[in-house]
Amino acid sequence: MARSVESRVLQFCHGYDSPFLDCARQYASLFENTPYKVTTVFLTGKPNADVVKQCASDEVLFMNFTSNEIRGLKLKAIRDLKLIVASRNFKFCIAHRFKPIWIAGLATSLPIIGVHHAFGDYDRWGRKVFANWQKKRLCLLGVSNAVRDDIRNSLSRWEPERIETLYNRIDVDTVKGKLLSSKEARNALHLDPHAWIVGNVGRLHPDKDQATLLRAFALAKPDLPKNSQLAIMGKGRLADQLRGLAKELGVAEDVLFLGQVEQARRYFKAFDVFALSSDREPFGMVLLEAMAASVPIICSDCGGAREVVKDVGILFPFGDEHLLAEAMVRMSKLTPAQLQSCHDAMQVKLYSHFSDDSVMQTFWNLPFMQLFRI
Repeated sequence: MARSVESRVLQFCHGYDSPFLDCARQYASLFENTPYKVTTVFLTGKPNADVVKQCASDEVLFMNFTSNEIRGLKLKAIRDLKLIVASRNFKFCIAHRFKPIWIAGLATSLPIIGVHHAFGDYDRWGRKVFANWQKKRLCLLGVSNAVRDDIRNSLSRWEPERIETLYNRIDVDTVKGKLLSSKEARNALHLDPHAWIVGNVGRLHPDKDQATLLRAFALAKPDLPKNSQLAIMGKGRLADQLRGLAKELGVAEDVLFLGQVEQARRYFKAFDVFALSSDREPFGMVLLEAMAASVPIICSDCGGAREVVKDVGILFPFGDEHLLAEAMVRMSKLTPAQLQSCHDAMQVKLYSHFSDDSVMQTFWNLPFMQLFRI
């Protein structure tokens, strides 16, 4: 096969399950109006035409491995990626999560920008050894300063400028354009059009700590508007346990478990306030989606979420249902002028820190972009 001559960026992703398909779009958008074409390769997942449309790349390839097939040494994945790289003029690679970084490190000689979306990726001894071995051509990004600092602590001998932050972001105007109105969203979700609704979106999993959210709602209920409800979008192994807790707390009739909602971000205007109670959230894309919908935010003061919400919402200590309850009551009493001020502050921060345009400028000014001579 003849090698292409146009300069390309290899974007190598583990898979396209949520939220990583949008992460692929985010990074592909960094190369709009540049000399580079973007080839996005998904390690797992079957070919999917909708994925091709959504990831905003010039070329999309599916390696079609299952999770079981990429355990161990991943030799076939390494061979397949070598063939892809041999036929195209790639200048560097952006690899999301550790397995793609590992495979790209063994299959190519390209400079690699490794993007990390979680804590603890270099806690393991073997991963530290690999990173140190590949150090001359590997630079790392955390999706928040909290993730960045976690990596820096694990790789303490690395120069700080080789481990930087690049925030997750959204195409703000596109997300806003797809929002349903409050009335439309409530109709679609079968919610009371007159209720005051606290919304939450996330897996029903210990990391998301909806148990604290339920306890806080029960504590706050006497001081909230009479028709207050808590609506939780998501599914997970704690569903029955959380329903039992709501019953035990005496709020089962006012807590709505909506299950998995496709394109959940379209429905955020159904909420009067958005509450995130997670433990060590690496970033919190749902916070950006709430900001785009102009929904006031209450969030646990943890991980990267703090960086998103600081100065535009209310933060509470993780697991503290009493302060979370107080925050709900405060939010329920905001005047129209206060709500407008909250909306204005969120929009300023959203566009200045978490939009495609603002992050693009940050990306091209990263110190290691000069090191790579990109």
